[in-house]
Amino acid sequence: MSPKKFKKLSKLRERLDKLDDLLIKIVKRRTNIVNEVLKLKDFKNQIVDNKRIKIILSRIRKKSIKNKIDPKITRRIWINMIRAYIDYERRNFGKK
Repeated sequence: MSPKKFKKLSKLRERLDKLDDLLIKIVKRRTNIVNEVLKLKDFKNQIVDNKRIKIILSRIRKKSIKNKIDPKITRRIWINMIRAYIDYERRNFGKK
């Protein structure tokens, strides 16, 4: 890789790192809201709401297309995030 390309790559990686920092803050905010939602659930079987998941994924697909983002990328991100939060809720259900 040429020095010019390396410099450009480094700058792009710095921009990605700054975005990652913002994403961490957003994940924290989302986790706080999930904690509030979890407090409202009386039974563990209320953690997974397949109807809600379908609505979320449909909404994200539409927004992805509107914003010219590959919907396969956003679908994978959201599915993984939903699964992670389902796991989080299951682990923290008894602690509420």
